Amino acid sequence: MARTYRQLDGVLLFDKPLELSSNIALQKVRRLFQAEKAGHTGTLDPLATGLLPICFGEATKFSNALLDADKTYRALLRLGQTTTTGDAEGEIIAEHPVEIEQADVDTVLAKFRGEIQQLPPMHSALKHKGKPLYEYIRKGETIERELRNVVIHELVLNFFSNNEMDITVRCSKGTYIRTLAEDIGAALGCGAHLIGLRRTAIAHFDLQDAYNLQQLAAMTDAGRDACILPLETLMPDMPKLQLDTVQIKRLAQGQRLGLDTGLPDGKISLYGAQGFIGVGMLQGRRLAPDRLLSGVAKQAAQTNDIENTGDHIP
Repeated sequence: MARTYRQLDGVLLFDKPLELSSNIALQKVRRLFQAEKAGHTGTLDPLATGLLPICFGEATKFSNALLDADKTYRALLRLGQTTTTGDAEGEIIAEHPVEIEQADVDTVLAKFRGEIQQLPPMHSALKHKGKPLYEYIRKGETIERELRNVVIHELVLNFFSNNEMDITVRCSKGTYIRTLAEDIGAALGCGAHLIGLRRTAIAHFDLQDAYNLQQLAAMTDAGRDACILPLETLMPDMPKLQLDTVQIKRLAQGQRLGLDTGLPDGKISLYGAQGFIGVGMLQGRRLAPDRLLSGVAKQAAQTNDIENTGDHIP
């Protein structure tokens, strides 16, 4: 019997388990919710766990807000060993004695706080000529890569014992934690690779509010639906603007509005009588549509049809 999928809009905070790719995890969640359309924000490797926000339906239009956001990780490093991949999936290629003290660790970690440069790893999904780098390394090819600037906002040592180090990292978009682990190991003079990674936050979303597969599977349909957050939670800090029916119709038709909003230039979260309708771009006194919900354009078209029928009640 064929599955029946439904239109579902909103955001689910999902706790991705170990050894599942982000895409397979997404499909499992999508089937549980019987959602027509879904996408995730920010891929996690199979050996990484933690927060993977899943956007359903219209929420996929606004997922860039999370792709560009800061992220927080809890990472476990194995000192004294380097691997081909920078993590536990690779083969060990070098081993060194770990002869360091807590003071050495503190000194080295301080060097990685703030803006740093990273060389993207070959075992990554970064693309070269339309293909991810990991496809080249599988064929034994190494592609020349450029250093990238990233920002480590916070780097906290949770514990250090023998050959293991546990750290918490809050970083900018594009930061590779595997590369950070390798670079820390190199700076300590003993080498290191990543043996555990858990994402604990993305922007304002926190792992403690997420649900895992077992929890979701045990719920009723109504219980699962209650876990879905509204679309506007993707943009909590964006200025808000209330519009009337005529203004919404004009935006839906691609027109710009002349308004004295008192709001700063940039993206604006837009609301109508029924709630959130999309995002606009404000420049001076001009408000232009950026991304609107699909239903907004349909409603505007229907309103236009009614106005043009000529069937008015006297």
